[in-house]
Amino acid sequence: MMHGMRRVAQTEDEHAQNTRAVVWRLVKYLAPYKKYVAVALLFTLVNAAAQGLGPMLIGRAIDGAISQGDKMALLGIVVALLVIYLAGMFAMRFQMYAMSVAGQKVLADLRAQVFKKIQALHLQFLEGSQAGDLMSRLTNDIDAINNFFSQSLAQMIGSLFALVGIMTAMLSLDWRLALVALTAIPIVLYLTKIFSNWSRAAFRKTRTTIGDVSAEMEEQVSGVKVAQAFNRTERNVGEFAKRNAANRDANVNANAVTSAFAPAMNVLSTLDLALVASYGGYLAIAGAVSVGTVIAFIQYVQNFFRPIQTVAQMWTVAQSAFAAAERVFGLLDKEVELVDGPQRMPRIEGQVRFEDVSFAYDPDSPVLDSVSLNADPGQTVAIVGPTGAGKTTLVGLLARFYDVDSGAVRIDGLDVREVTQASLRSQMGMVTQEPFLFSGSVMDNIRYGRLDASDEDVIAAAIAANAHDFIERLPKGYETEVGERGGMLSQGQRQLIAIARAVLADPRILILDEATASIDTRTERLIQQALDRLLAGRTSFVVAHRLSTVRNADVVLVVDEGHIVERGTHRELMSRNGLYANLYNRQFYTPPEQSPLAA
Repeated sequence: MMHGMRRVAQTEDEHAQNTRAVVWRLVKYLAPYKKYVAVALLFTLVNAAAQGLGPMLIGRAIDGAISQGDKMALLGIVVALLVIYLAGMFAMRFQMYAMSVAGQKVLADLRAQVFKKIQALHLQFLEGSQAGDLMSRLTNDIDAINNFFSQSLAQMIGSLFALVGIMTAMLSLDWRLALVALTAIPIVLYLTKIFSNWSRAAFRKTRTTIGDVSAEMEEQVSGVKVAQAFNRTERNVGEFAKRNAANRDANVNANAVTSAFAPAMNVLSTLDLALVASYGGYLAIAGAVSVGTVIAFIQYVQNFFRPIQTVAQMWTVAQSAFAAAERVFGLLDKEVELVDGPQRMPRIEGQVRFEDVSFAYDPDSPVLDSVSLNADPGQTVAIVGPTGAGKTTLVGLLARFYDVDSGAVRIDGLDVREVTQASLRSQMGMVTQEPFLFSGSVMDNIRYGRLDASDEDVIAAAIAANAHDFIERLPKGYETEVGERGGMLSQGQRQLIAIARAVLADPRILILDEATASIDTRTERLIQQALDRLLAGRTSFVVAHRLSTVRNADVVLVVDEGHIVERGTHRELMSRNGLYANLYNRQFYTPPEQSPLAA
């Protein structure tokens, strides 16, 4: 039992420390915008002074002007109160505006950092993460932090300063009544600590579940055509409903916890007000204080709990923001495993060497084992083999999407780990089996890898890629919008645009990863003609399942179970009657007794 209690206490302490770390880190983001914070604090002090002076003037009005029947003195006090409350109102307005500006600048910085981090993170991490969850951190979690900066922070700071102003005014007016009024503070602090622990855990759950909802939605929207084809839509609706219900329940639980805080403060406020009124009445009857002082204290007690109630309301938003910030900072703290080398890659001549390269995504399942190869400048190297043999991983290491576990990948004698990634990849081009087009025009997508290219250069690249004719037939030609991921175009059209993009970039090393695997025969001929032009004069690596596309390669590497088991020209490998010949014959010859699917 004691052990369990110690463990709970330790967990609460860890959560408290974590909360302080998150809050302090958020506050540090305000440092570049300290002038806005300083303005906000200045106006906060004005507002706090207004709340402290108001009840004091009311007390003086009762004890002096009203009891003595001095109308002019009463009028002066009323005018002073009007000026004070107007000053407090405008001060609060400018305080919230200044903090809102600072908060929006912080949020812009956070979004930029998160996006930059996602762009820099290791592909292995990104491939193992759900895109929807990453998007949720960039949108939902940042929005939760936005609510904190634009709503909660300014009001919480203003309320805390108001509390200080009210406590100072009470102590200066009558220390005895002040001590009675402030007896509620330890209880307030205790309740705040209890509700903070409960609500923080509840809001962590809400941030996790909204990430699950976003991930599920992104995946199902992307795969809706497959879902319809396999009649899975009802099942998918049910799966989404489960995640949606989990998020709903988490939010209901979080709101149930936080909504109990304000009523607790109301009860405490009423009890404190009763204590002050009773003790103040006793002192007034005894002649120890004036009636105006008692009335002023009743006003102070009401004003004292108003900022506490404001903090209670804003604390809900704050707890959600802290939980969201944990997820955002968790992403920002991910280590970037691929560190740039100290030098820029010179102009690439095209000599490529793999020296005893080994690599594994999972240490228990090696993908490549002691692979060595050599490609001379201008050579076309074809990489073939069974599915899962390590072909795509091989070219991924060349582009340094991953770092080798052992050995080295060298280009013109330089280890790719010794140069900057930007200088290396700026001289490489890649065309994949599933070409990715971005929302925008055809012109924008071809120009993607070379932003300074003229329209004439883009058109010339499209002509070289055999894409010009179909582009001209589009409704707006090169200005036609391709839609999200190029959804307005066919697979073959997207592939031709991807090749035109590579042509325009004019890479020194070209990687073709299954570039013709999903194309019809007619489009394949167009693509093959374009590729023949693209391959000329540059070192190229062609990953292919369709072995008809690699007949003219200078060297063919056959990869199987992480090893290069054969190498040579198409003719040489066919004459050896090994794995390559077996793959080739199976692809182009189907025994009569076998169906195409069986083959």
